[in-house]
Amino acid sequence: MRLAVVIGANGGIGSALARALEKGGVFDTVVGLSRHSPPPLDLCAEDSIAAAAAQVTAGGTPHLVLDATGLLSDADMQPEKSLRAIDPAAMARAFAINAIGPALLMKHFLPRLPRDAPAVFATLSAKVGSIGDNRLGGWYSYRASKAALNQLVRTAAIDLARTHPHAVCVALHPGTVDTRLSQPFAKVGLDTLTPEIAARDILAGLARLRPGDSGGFFDRHGQPLPF
Repeated sequence: MRLAVVIGANGGIGSALARALEKGGVFDTVVGLSRHSPPPLDLCAEDSIAAAAAQVTAGGTPHLVLDATGLLSDADMQPEKSLRAIDPAAMARAFAINAIGPALLMKHFLPRLPRDAPAVFATLSAKVGSIGDNRLGGWYSYRASKAALNQLVRTAAIDLARTHPHAVCVALHPGTVDTRLSQPFAKVGLDTLTPEIAARDILAGLARLRPGDSGGFFDRHGQPLPF
C-alpha cells in the first residue's frame, strides 16, 4: 500500500494537507499524526516518533511524508526584537521543535521510504530562516532554528541519496498562511493564504521536484530560495 503521512495534522496547514491528499486519491491511505493521534507523536519524545513510524509503516510504504510542525510563539515565548530579549530556555525550545524534532523525524522515517521508487520527505521551514535573505534582523530563535533545519535537510538528503536514489528530501517555505502560528504577526494589508490554498500549492510544487532537487530549500511553488 502507498502511504502518505502528514505530521502536525492537527494544525492549520497540516490538516489542510491531509484533506487535500485524501481528496486527491493518489494514495491508498493518508495518515495524520500529532500528539493527540493514534498513535501519538511528540516531537520532543524520540520514543514516540520511533513507535509511530514503526506502527504506521507496518501497513504500507510511505511514499510521501510531510512535516507540517513548527513553533514561532506561545504563551511562554515571543519572537525576539533585540539581542536583549534572547532567553536560553526559549531558544532551546525553539530548536527542539523547529530543528531537533524534524531531524528525529528524518532519522526514523527516511529509512522507511521505498528504495526503488520515487518518494518525498518535505518539512516546513520559513523564508525568515534564510541567512542570505535576512535584511531585518530580530526573531533570533525562530530564524536560527529554521536555518538549522535547512542545514539538517541538506545533510540528510546527501546521506539519503546513497541508499534511496529516487527520493527527494526538501525544506519548504509555505508562504504567510492564516494559521495560529502567523496570525499574531501578520501585518495589516499583507496578503495571507488560506491553509487550503497553501496546501494546494505545496502539493503542486512538490510534484515538480526531482531527485536532483533533493536537499534544497523551496517556496510552495517549487521555486528555489536562498539558504
